[in-house]
Amino acid sequence: MSDISVEEINDKYIDVLKEIGNIGAGNATTAIANMLSLKVDMSVPMVDLTPVEKIGGIIGSEEDIIVGIMLGVETDITGSMMFLLDLPSAHHLVNRMMMRDPEYMEDFDEMDLSAVKEIGNIIAGAYLNALSGLTNLTITPTIPYVAVDMAGAILSVPAIQFGMVSDNALIIKTEIGDDLGISGYFILMPEGDSYAKILSALGVPI
Repeated sequence: MSDISVEEINDKYIDVLKEIGNIGAGNATTAIANMLSLKVDMSVPMVDLTPVEKIGGIIGSEEDIIVGIMLGVETDITGSMMFLLDLPSAHHLVNRMMMRDPEYMEDFDEMDLSAVKEIGNIIAGAYLNALSGLTNLTITPTIPYVAVDMAGAILSVPAIQFGMVSDNALIIKTEIGDDLGISGYFILMPEGDSYAKILSALGVPI
C-alpha cells in the first residue's frame, strides 16, 4: 500500500477525518463527564491542517505554559498523538478529579500529574476507540508521557519528527463547556502508510 501524505488529503478525506473527530470527541466528553460527575455540552470539533512549524502556537503564544499528553500509536497503524490543554483547563479538570477548590492553581505535584496522565489515557482511548471502531483496525496506545512547559518547547520535538514526514499536521480542536470552558487540541501524526490504511479501511479511494 502506498504512502499518502497529509497534503494529499482533499475535502473528502477531511470530512471522513472530521467524522472521526466528532465521534472521538463525543466519546471523550462522555467519559470525562462520567468520571467527574459533570453535565457538559460539547461543541462541534474544528478540524484543520496546520503547518508543522506553526503547531507550537496553536493554543496561543509559544511562551504560554500548557499541558501536553503524548503517546505512541501501534499495531495496525503507527505514529503518535498528542492532547494539549491550556493551563486553566488542565487545573480545572484536575481540581474536579481531586475534589479540590476550583480556584486552586498551585504548580502540579506528582499526584496531580498522575491525574493528568489518567485524563490523557481516557481522552486518547476515546479517540483511538472511535478510529478503531470505524476502521476495524487494531490500534494500541502506548503509556502516555505528560509535560508541563511552554507550548513551543512541548511541541518542538514532535514538530521536528513529523516535519520529516509531512509539512502539515491534522489538528482537532474540542471545546467542552460546563461551569468553566475546557479547550483541548488533539493532534494525530500517523507515520508511513498509516493514512492510507485508515482511509482504505473506511472505503475511501486512495
